[in-house]
Amino acid sequence: MGPSCHSLCTLLLLLQISPCLCQELEEPCHPGFGVESYTFTVSQWHLERGRVLGRMSFERCTGQPRTVYYSADSRFKVGTDGVVTVRRPLQLHKPETSFTVHAWDASFRKFSTKVTLKAEGTHPQHHSHHQHHDNLHHQDSNQDNSPGTQLEVIKFPNFHHGLRRQKRDWVTPPISCSENEKGPFPKRLVQIKSNKGKKTKVFYSITGQGADSPPVGVFIIERETGWLMVTVPLDRENIANYIFLAHAVSLNGNAVEHPMQIVIKVTDQNDNKPQFIKEVFEGSVTEGALPGTSVMQVSATDADDPNTYNAEIAYTILSQEPTLPHSQMFIIHPVTGVISMVTTGLDRESHPKYILEVQAADLQGNGLSTTAKAVITVTDINDNPPIFNLTTLDFEAKQRYILHVTATNAVPFEVILQTSTATVTVDVLDVNEAPIFVPPQKRVEESEDFGVGLEITSYTAQEPDIFVKQKITYRIWRDTANWLEINPDTGAIFTRAELDREAFEHVKNSTYTVLFIATDNGSPIATGTGTLLLILSDVNDNAPIPEPRNMHFCQREPQPHVINIIDPDLPPNTSPFMAELTHGASANWTIEYLNSTQESIILKPKKTMEVGNYKINLKLIDNQNKDEVTTLDVGVCDCEGAVNNCTRANYARLQVPAIQGILGGILALVILILLLLLFVWRRGVVKEPLLLPEDDSRENVYHYDEEGGEEDQDFDLSQLHLVLDARPEVTHSDVAPTPMSMPQYRPRPTNPDEIGNFLDDNLKVADSDLTAPSYDSLHVFDYEGSGSEAASLSSLNSSEWDQDQDQDYDYLNEWGNRFKKLADMYGGRQED
Repeated sequence: MGPSCHSLCTLLLLLQISPCLCQELEEPCHPGFGVESYTFTVSQWHLERGRVLGRMSFERCTGQPRTVYYSADSRFKVGTDGVVTVRRPLQLHKPETSFTVHAWDASFRKFSTKVTLKAEGTHPQHHSHHQHHDNLHHQDSNQDNSPGTQLEVIKFPNFHHGLRRQKRDWVTPPISCSENEKGPFPKRLVQIKSNKGKKTKVFYSITGQGADSPPVGVFIIERETGWLMVTVPLDRENIANYIFLAHAVSLNGNAVEHPMQIVIKVTDQNDNKPQFIKEVFEGSVTEGALPGTSVMQVSATDADDPNTYNAEIAYTILSQEPTLPHSQMFIIHPVTGVISMVTTGLDRESHPKYILEVQAADLQGNGLSTTAKAVITVTDINDNPPIFNLTTLDFEAKQRYILHVTATNAVPFEVILQTSTATVTVDVLDVNEAPIFVPPQKRVEESEDFGVGLEITSYTAQEPDIFVKQKITYRIWRDTANWLEINPDTGAIFTRAELDREAFEHVKNSTYTVLFIATDNGSPIATGTGTLLLILSDVNDNAPIPEPRNMHFCQREPQPHVINIIDPDLPPNTSPFMAELTHGASANWTIEYLNSTQESIILKPKKTMEVGNYKINLKLIDNQNKDEVTTLDVGVCDCEGAVNNCTRANYARLQVPAIQGILGGILALVILILLLLLFVWRRGVVKEPLLLPEDDSRENVYHYDEEGGEEDQDFDLSQLHLVLDARPEVTHSDVAPTPMSMPQYRPRPTNPDEIGNFLDDNLKVADSDLTAPSYDSLHVFDYEGSGSEAASLSSLNSSEWDQDQDQDYDYLNEWGNRFKKLADMYGGRQED
């Protein structure tokens, strides 16, 4: 028993530990495809519809075995089990064909993988004499409506047994023709030829649907050349395929070929927007529901080809009312349309109903769209305890209550006894009550072009205190757009500004909400509130506008841009729209409608444009002929195909017209400044008279009538003549002076032997200087030895005399007139 018990305990312990170990060793789940790419191999080049190519796997990490897949190539289909099949009969034209498949995990994250289809064996065109596919050839044709395209040539088959083949008509691969073609018509599709045309003259004709059967005349064929042409735009939603027979006869009308069946397949264009199967979807969910709980499902259909993205619908939630307790209480699956809870907080007592605006858009959410309402009702659960409802007393209804109170014993009496009663009188005291608007919420409908200053309606309140006469005053509590005003005494409501239904920040669902208050003059003052719902009917006061208005094109092989036409008005004041290019924009650009509703247009250049910015004037007209011209800002970039990184090197360089304009402006500014300066200078010049007037008084000029030879030795008159001869020429202030060159002195030489020449040259320059001041002449003092009276020049400042002794300057009087002034200053002799 001991060892067995011990083994049993060990086993139980291991069983308890093993789940924990497994849990720790378990790797986290990573959503995605099983492999990065898939390769499927087929042995035939012609694949029939429904042919299984292979299977792929995708991990959603939710435990669900099925996943929604989407193939980027509409020729292939991927089921929810991952099986890849062929949507329609397919003829492979190259050994390898690749396409992309998308899938989404539980969090709606997108994953993609590449699928490659490989065809083994020899292409059928190498055995054209054994198979009927050789009857479909391609040749270059210069007669096509669009140069550079490849037009198909279909030849009648060659039978080895002549015309005895009776079992079936010849079937060729379908010929594709797009719906909503713009023309010009008739437009060539393919050319039908017979090999018998080499020997005899052959004439061609067609019979069947679209030829000689309703609808008659859609397709015609040239009798001699065999060109098959379409005459009108096709509509895939009306007829998706046309089947008729082609005939070849000789000149005498005998058939030279078996009738050949022609199938015209109309390819789809995205010309139909999705349509919800109901305008309002209703669902319910219990309050307190957990996240992930499915609430309801919405569904929409698209009339376009279900095998193309034109019918691939994606769902989104645009808005939620109310936005409490969270603005995103619900989420919708983009593919299935299932609406689920995304958070908690539902409370029926607070918000019993939610209204969601749901959008369905084709092209996987990027194309045409439509909206519907989803109304979700929150159902009750027992999550609230019972409470007593308190009632209030109303003085106006009853002022006194009389109560009869009886006292009873908790234990019943054994015999009948008289019980005691009492009467209680309750008097109700009056209090001031707030005025009450009648009705509490008033609804008024008016057109949005209602005149300013006119009365819309009258909204009054009643005073509940009927026994007290009180005055009620009205005023606006909340008028977000400030459109209305109310008479404080009568309650009449007038417009103070223009109404606008398209002011969506104030108007919701064409309803403008205004709150009013009524105040009485009681004690204390009481106030009541009322709500006015102003329903605005639409008028055509908004022209359509394009969106977006800014876009870029590549210079080489530009991709067209889709422009949506937006009109905030309501039908019939909106679509269908008309668009046209104005102000010469049609010379370089072209537009076309995206679909039959004409709510979107396609803009593309007509020719190769220069890199730069362009202004395109686009005129849009709504269904009621309301129009507006909008300028589009278009940039052409130096790139090819789709615009990824716009480079416009020429933008940094100014163009020649811009440079000329700038230089012209600068030149004009300079000329203007010069003219202003000349004008100011001319006004500032004052011409002086050439001769002084006779009455001109000069206070600094004195006339002395003294003549004689006295004092003629005080000044050397010869020096005066030198000064007058050297004076500059006298000019008037309005005559420019004659320029005089400055004297050019020779620099001091480095060679001592050249000192003499240096002094002589500079002396000549100084003597010829006409601008030199008076007495600026050469004074020569010769050395006369020690016995000379003048001695040396240094004796003028000699220091051999004692500074305390008086100097004797009397000898200066003997040196002549030039030193007379010094003699008078220092000699001490007084003039008589």
